[in-house]
Amino acid sequence: MREFQPSSLGLAGSLLIAHPNLLDPNFRRTILFIAAHDPEDGSFGLVLNRQAEKRVKDLVDEPGLGPLADIPVFYGGPVGNDRLTFASFQWHIETQTLECRANLDLDEARQLALEPGVVLRGFVGYAGWTGGQLESELEQKAWVVQKPDRDLLDTESCTHLWFSIMQDYGPWFRLLASAPDDPSLN
Repeated sequence: MREFQPSSLGLAGSLLIAHPNLLDPNFRRTILFIAAHDPEDGSFGLVLNRQAEKRVKDLVDEPGLGPLADIPVFYGGPVGNDRLTFASFQWHIETQTLECRANLDLDEARQLALEPGVVLRGFVGYAGWTGGQLESELEQKAWVVQKPDRDLLDTESCTHLWFSIMQDYGPWFRLLASAPDDPSLN
């Protein structure tokens, strides 16, 4: 996978891959999907590779969850982590893009759970940036921007996905990715 430059329309629909040198514990070794981006108004994203090891039924005590009961829950980011929301993802073959509908309520999620080709996830929290904040982080090389891949939403491989992506960026990224969080422990 190669780094890609998003269109002048913004970063919405892109992935942010945490650079190996990014030590902020909220985003260390994370992959985020940017669902909304405006350089002046700010950005909204969801961490895709931090599974909470829970299902919706473990967090929602409501009868009739139906197909939502076994939806996996992820830590979406450090903001608003006191509530559960849903997001749907759908891969569009013709445009090679990933569509995300975020902040879905329970009823919207129930309806989308029945649609073919839609992947639903529950999220506790999200990532948010004020106007210009994400652009500043990109200038500091805290993130690598990448186009989404169709296999991104495979819950079986999500815990190893960041390391896998780092392997594709070459030997320097491989070396940085394999370094311990605290080099004094090496």
